[in-house]
Amino acid sequence: MTIFNQQRIPSDRFKLDVERMRQGWYSDKYFDNVEMMMHMLTEQNYQHQQHTVGDAEVEMQFFTRRQPSAIVVGVDKALAMLRHCTGYFDGTAWTPTWDSLEVEAVHDGSRVSYGGNPRLVQPALRVRGRYRDFANLETPIIGILSRASRIATNVYEVLEAAGGKPVLFFPARFDLHEVQAADGYAYDIARQCFNHDYGHDLQPFISTNAQGDWWGGTGGGTVPHAIIACFMGDTVAAMRAFAQTQPIHIPRIALVDFHNDVSRTAAEVATNFWQEYVAALRAGNEPDADKWILHGIRLDTAANLIDHGLTPLGDPKLDMGVTPRLVTLVRQTLNNLWTHWELDAAMEPIAQAYCQQIKIVVSGGFTKERITLFEQLQTPVDMYAVGSAMMLNHAATNTDFTADVVRVRHHGEWVALAKVGRQVNQNPMLERVNLNNL
Repeated sequence: MTIFNQQRIPSDRFKLDVERMRQGWYSDKYFDNVEMMMHMLTEQNYQHQQHTVGDAEVEMQFFTRRQPSAIVVGVDKALAMLRHCTGYFDGTAWTPTWDSLEVEAVHDGSRVSYGGNPRLVQPALRVRGRYRDFANLETPIIGILSRASRIATNVYEVLEAAGGKPVLFFPARFDLHEVQAADGYAYDIARQCFNHDYGHDLQPFISTNAQGDWWGGTGGGTVPHAIIACFMGDTVAAMRAFAQTQPIHIPRIALVDFHNDVSRTAAEVATNFWQEYVAALRAGNEPDADKWILHGIRLDTAANLIDHGLTPLGDPKLDMGVTPRLVTLVRQTLNNLWTHWELDAAMEPIAQAYCQQIKIVVSGGFTKERITLFEQLQTPVDMYAVGSAMMLNHAATNTDFTADVVRVRHHGEWVALAKVGRQVNQNPMLERVNLNNL
């Protein structure tokens, strides 16, 4: 599965559309064309330079061009494709030939380098075999390696920017639901890599069950803006209902920007929860009191709005959306909230601790660069929720893979043969793969 446990994911976990993949449904059409052409040349025993073209055996290497490096993810699904979709149709019957392949691959979570020269690369996957048997698989293999590795590398860089603070993985709403399993797996691999490299123990935070499909994770979350509207805009009432109906293990995190006055709304929710918490404690009902522990509040102020609690200083645009100044204001409000409650001396330290343990979660357009700024300013954020930035695919984050034939078997010998600008490359992380075990 990963560099951490040295195991591969079983093929059935990926739910491959095997029948249509074998038919080239997911492949660029020119692969279908050459597969058919080579099959016909085999039937004709066509020779070129004393070489049986239709049965040509090749060595193909797959590599990324993300600089300076990328975390490779998607290898196990690529191997599943080779295991179940290598072969050919003989009339209407499928003849598998996967057992004739020689395959070497890195483990998911491996980091490969790329310095900008496509002649000098670190292959993540190498396949040797009869070309026409796996030609159609180049498109879907490159596809899963490109996407999953891009997501993983983006996540890793966001985790670095956050400096070890938890990051919620929120891109599901911005893409097709079919990609959630691969994306969520890529996120978890990046999380493990970050923990390994920096000595942290960050736990996974995904938003859908599908994102945990390949590795056993489950989605988590609190409430959307829509439920507050269902309570006629009453955030306190909505959060009270949430606390009363949800199991204890689901954290109570209030969404507080519905009325664009986050400090006031956060104070109202925290005060109401505190009252219920104290009442349950005084009644000797500690399990019921746990329902009313406010774990956090989430700020999701729209980027074109200035919160009512802020008086703009200078350029108003600097105070639009969730800003360091707004987060600082909310933190100060929560920390001092207990001083406005009627408390006896014994309850004061309990109330103070209750307020100070409330975490601040921020969301809404957060990127690696924006998080870096927040951290440089020592903004009192406890957790970042990041969505579409995890999928960025511009010049700096492009993680496209490509595949090249670099050797051809001729009269029993492997001969170096690649297009100009490519050559055979080695990678010490490559390991021989037994497809029979998949």
